[in-house]
Amino acid sequence: MIGKIIGALVGREMDRRDGSGGLKGAAMGALVGGGLRRMGPLGMLLGGGYVAKKAYDRRRASRMAPRGF
Repeated sequence: MIGKIIGALVGREMDRRDGSGGLKGAAMGALVGGGLRRMGPLGMLLGGGYVAKKAYDRRRASRMAPRGF
């Protein structure tokens, strides 16, 4: 179950990079999730690390952005 969640998050991050949204991210998440599950614990660590880094970068960028009134 955790593998499916990580696969969905990886697909969402890959789709955000594209910017268009839609079915492409879901398909990529399913493919990547399957691949990560086949790699075992190492794949889960890699996928989780990718998602965590993207979330960290996004949070850091939002803190650095100037806020208007």
